[in-house]
This record gives sequence, structure tokens and C-alpha cells, in this order.
Amino acid sequence: MFKRNPKMKFQALGILSFVFVIGLLSVESHAQRRNFSFVSKVGLSCKHLNVIAQGFLHQHIQYDEFDPELAERTTEQYIKKLDPFKLYLTKADYNKIKNILSRDSESIKNALKSAKSKTAKAAVERGLFGKIKRKECSDLTSARKVYEDRVNERVKFVKSYLKKGFKLDKKTKINLDPDVRDYGKSVAESRNYHKKYLQFQVSNNMAAGESLEKAKESVIKKYDRALKRIGEVSQEDIFSNYLDSFARALDPHSSYFSKDVLEDFEISMRLELEGIGATLSSEDGFTVVEQLISGGAAKKSGLIKSQDKIIGVGQIEEGKEQPIENVVEMDLRDVVKKIRGPKGSKVRLKLLRREGGASETLIVTLTRDKIKLEDEAASISYIEKAPNGVKRKIAVINLPSFYADSRRGGRSCAADVKKLLKEARREKVDGVLLDLSTNGGGSLDDAVSLAGLFFKTGNVVTQSAKSNGYSQAPVRLKDDDEDVDWNGPLVVLTSRVSASASEIVAGTLKDYKRAVVVGSDHTFGKGSIQQVVSLPPGLGAIKVTVGMFFTPGGNSTQHRGVDADVVLPSALATDDVGEKSLDFSLPPRKIKPFISKSAFVKSGKDKWNEVDESILPIIKQRSKLRVAASEKFTEILDDLKKSEKRGRIVTIGESLSEQKEKKAEIDKKKNFSKEEKLAEYLNREDIQEAALVLIDMIDHQGQVPLKLADENKKKKKVGM
Repeated sequence: MFKRNPKMKFQALGILSFVFVIGLLSVESHAQRRNFSFVSKVGLSCKHLNVIAQGFLHQHIQYDEFDPELAERTTEQYIKKLDPFKLYLTKADYNKIKNILSRDSESIKNALKSAKSKTAKAAVERGLFGKIKRKECSDLTSARKVYEDRVNERVKFVKSYLKKGFKLDKKTKINLDPDVRDYGKSVAESRNYHKKYLQFQVSNNMAAGESLEKAKESVIKKYDRALKRIGEVSQEDIFSNYLDSFARALDPHSSYFSKDVLEDFEISMRLELEGIGATLSSEDGFTVVEQLISGGAAKKSGLIKSQDKIIGVGQIEEGKEQPIENVVEMDLRDVVKKIRGPKGSKVRLKLLRREGGASETLIVTLTRDKIKLEDEAASISYIEKAPNGVKRKIAVINLPSFYADSRRGGRSCAADVKKLLKEARREKVDGVLLDLSTNGGGSLDDAVSLAGLFFKTGNVVTQSAKSNGYSQAPVRLKDDDEDVDWNGPLVVLTSRVSASASEIVAGTLKDYKRAVVVGSDHTFGKGSIQQVVSLPPGLGAIKVTVGMFFTPGGNSTQHRGVDADVVLPSALATDDVGEKSLDFSLPPRKIKPFISKSAFVKSGKDKWNEVDESILPIIKQRSKLRVAASEKFTEILDDLKKSEKRGRIVTIGESLSEQKEKKAEIDKKKNFSKEEKLAEYLNREDIQEAALVLIDMIDHQGQVPLKLADENKKKKKVGM
């Protein structure tokens, strides 16, 4: 089924999120190109489900056959995709859909029991997908119709409820967590919950500055748009959702990439696109310009502003202007498709701009160009402080993701950080703070290379993997570059969203005692490796978990993550954030340590000092006192306590107040300049505190006395 590529590259993909960036890739995917045997240039159809699903099973580290348990999981995931908030379906609807999609379960179980050979059992398992093919996927269509009928009924109810004397009840309490709430036992019970949800939705719109009547009107329009888009869902979308549900029944990180999602993924890995250079969002049926990307045609033109609404798009083909198409109420992804295009081509945008209470429409013509997404690339900035009486200069390297472009000469985050470390040495910094606190993962190869920038040579990660349907001997990946690009004091800043490749780097540097890890109590806890397998054009790709990884200490980061040496309060430090909270998360494992002696340098220009564990108690306590004296950290702790106390129960009045505050903060930051964004980033409480921890380390090595503070003394701000 698969053609084997002997030069396998694994992607340790974490929790990367994608924004719609207006552009079109003109180069091959970063993902390894491995092909299925069916024809190219096709659209996803029912006949592809079997072979693509078998492709997942062929590669997955834990599953290699489709059994009744996996069938039930797939059904659960598919229903969750239809109604993730349990807002529309009743318990009876849920059972009906489950019965439709699982009607063959008993016959499969019986057939498996009666099959007397592995070959016979395999035939039964293959037959499950075969039946879908023979029925032309009618079960999927029937299951979706149950959902569509319920949404139609509920939208009518919403309009009726909001139009007849609706009043905002600020005392209304609502549980927003679908994991602790079941489907309504009846239509009446489900509607009662929906009434509370409408209170919540209306209050959110009022928090954005709308009157009660306007907020009601806006909410109704949202339901109308949702209903319209449900009616526009294609058979291809249904099949795509089913395949993704099947993938997520295997584990949380396997998934099916439709051709559109694959395109967004490729952009995120390359940090390069061709287009007009803008990020867009959808708001009340309008496509809104959120941000103009430096170097892009939109910003260079000076004709487009943040918060402009794109109401029409027209192409210019062979020098001729085509009619402008109205894109109001059009799905954001479809608008993006119309605006993206190759370098040198032109596009016309019809804009609606509101300024000073007045509105105007204008038409602008832009020439698409190649754009570097520098905001997502590694960057360096500097902090100077003297908390212990000696002035210190710290380099802060922010790495938002482990991006990599596999083309010859393509961009690599490891290569970018190598250049930044060269700059840091030239600037004669005293220490380096590597910020992985917002990094959800990415390229495993680059994680190995990046970790190796801080020691000589040696093992970074061992991966146990499956390939071509067979378990492989553990593969050990090491850094062979003998250069030590930074041999001075090092702190790695992490959080609960630091995942996968970030955990490899943080865990490796901690195992070698090369760095002190500062941040949330532990990282996300994703210790699995995914490979992206490209399908023929038009069919997207599969992302499948093919292995588990282990850091040099022999630990898997699965579930446990990487513990911080110095723990800071974090708004993300809740049980909701982490691998353990995800559906069907794979169990953790452990192997023997494999630390390399060759990594250590005891003398010469590349000598680096292991973290002195005797100083850690002092550093921890000094940080603890600073945190206790910090208003920002105190606010985070207070918010966490409030959140834990109320759980997911929201009171509408409190929510309205909180949403207004958040809206004001977002509006304030929308038009920040690059300098203002940098200043905000460097003033983040975790960045500031991590820098102070690093300075304490530096001063300890420099023989500056660090005394263990007396906790009974009056607390005061230290070096903040």
C-alpha cells in the first residue's frame, strides 16, 4: 500500500494552531512525500475511506487492525465533531446516530469470534470498511441528517425565544464544560440548556458594546449563518470529518488533513507563502483584516488597514478584470482561497471601512508576492538588569515553533537559532534565555539539532517506532555537530503548552544538566511522534502517530512532561491543559538512560559548566519571594483559585464584566506597533522572572554572594 522512503523523517508535532494567512505555497510540502497507489488529482470520495483508513492502521504505533472497540471510538469522535458542546443533540439523537454508525458491531463481533484463523479475522476487519463502500457511505449521510434536522429545529426555537420579550438575566448560571454534562434527556431539557447558552451568547455581544436588541439580532444572524453553512457541507467534507474522527480514535495526535488543512500546515512549517500578506478572521458574516504582515503587498500598498472588512474579491486573468464576487456571509476558508494566489498575479478587493462614525467602500488592486512570516520565526532581544549589584545583559531567544523547510537550502529553526547565538556572543551577553513557553512542537530533526547547539556531540532522543506495518528497533538520534554555539549559563522557559519537540529540547538540556528549566509545573506531556504522509493531489494527507520518544535520562515525556526546576504561577496550570486530559492518550513508557559522555566539555574554549544543583534551593527561594511580591503573579494565582472554585460554571453577570475587560484589552493591542509588541513581550512576568533566575545563576558562577533570604522578613519587590 505504501512506497517505502528509506530516508524517513519524523515530525514531532505538538499542538500547533493555524491562522488563515493569505497566500499560496508554490513549493513541495515539508512533509515526507509517500504515495498511496490510487490515482492522482482526485477529490476525496467514499471509495477512498477504506484505503486511507488502512493506511493509518499500517503506520500507527499501537493499532494495526480495525476492531469493534475502535469502531465505537470512531463513532464517539464523529458525534463529538458534529455537536462538540452538546448543544443540539438530545440523548435520543445521540443513540440514534450511534446505532446508525454502529449497526454492524454485533455482526462483526460474532464474525470475529467464529473466525478460526488470523486470515479469516483480517477479512472480517477489512470487511467493516468494505461494507461502507458497498453502501456508498449512506450511513454517514443518514447520521448527519439526524444532526441537521435537529439544528433546523433548534434555529427556529432560537429565533422564537430571542424575539418574544427576551431579557438578560445576569443571575443565570451555566456549565460550559461538555465533558461533565450529558446530552439533554429530552427536547425540553435540551432547550432549557440552550436558553442559558443564549443568555451567555447575548452577554458576550453586549460586552463588545452592542445594545440588547443589537446583540439579539447578531446572535440570530450567527445561527442563520451556521444553518446556511451546514446546508453547504459537501460529501467530501463529511468523508473528511469521518476520516479525522477515525484518526482521533487512534490517539489525540493522529489526524486527517483535508487539502485545505494540509495547505495551512505547510505554510506553518515553512514560514513562507505567496499572497497579499494579511491575516483574516470572520466576524458577523464579514471577513475582517486582523493584521498586515511586514513585507507583504497589503502593507506596502498603504491602502489597507487593520479592521477593514473585505466584502468582495475579483481576479485579474490575462490582464482582464473579472467581476468582483460578493463574499459577505461566505465561509472564511472560501474567502481565503479566492484571495490566495501565486507571486506576480493580481487580485482586487472591495473593502468596507468604518472610521469616525462614517463608512466608505473602496476597491484596491494588489500584486501578490512572496512573504516571510517573520513574526513566527526565531527572534532575539535583550534585557539588562543588576538585581545583585552587578549589571548583566541577557539574550532572550523566542522560538514560537520548530519550523523546517525540507527543500534544498530551505529555512530551519535550528539554523536560525544558531545565527542568533552568534549574534548573542558578539553582543557579549552574560546568559541566554531560550523561550519555548508558546512552542507547541514541530520538526523532530530540528529539535535534535537545536539541543546540540548547547553541548558538543551526543544523544538527544531515542524513538521507538513502527514503519510499513512493522515495529522497528529503537532509533537513537544524536547531534554530530562538534560546535558548542553557546557554552554560558542557560535557562529554558516552558509552560503547559510547551509540547513535543519543545519537550525534547527542554528534557535533553535538563538531563545533561546543561540548563535550568523555569516555568509552569510541567510541560504538556506529549511524548509521541507523528509522520505526515502525503496523499495524491486533492486528497490531503494523513498525520499518524508512528512512535514514542525518550530523552537521554530514559524518560518519556508522555503525560509527565518535563518538570520545571523553578516553578512559576501560570494561568495554564490546570488539569484541562495537558496530554492526560485528551481522549485516547497513549500510555507512558520508560527505557534505560543513554546520556553521552561526548556531550560534556571540561576544558578549552567550548567548556560548559553543569548546573550546580547545590545552588538550586537558593535560586528557587529567591524566585519564590519575588513571585510573592509581584502583583501580576498574585493576580494569576487569584484567578486560578477563582477558576478552581467555580469550575466551568459561569454566571452571566460576571461573564459580562469579564468579557468587557478582555475586549478593551484586545482592542488596545490591535494596532500595536512592532516596538510596542516587543516591549509587551519582554515585560511579561514569566520572561522577567526567568531572566532574574538566570542572573542569579550567572552571579553564583561569578562568585557574587547569593544569600538565602529570610522568609520571615517583610516581603518586598526584588529586581522586578
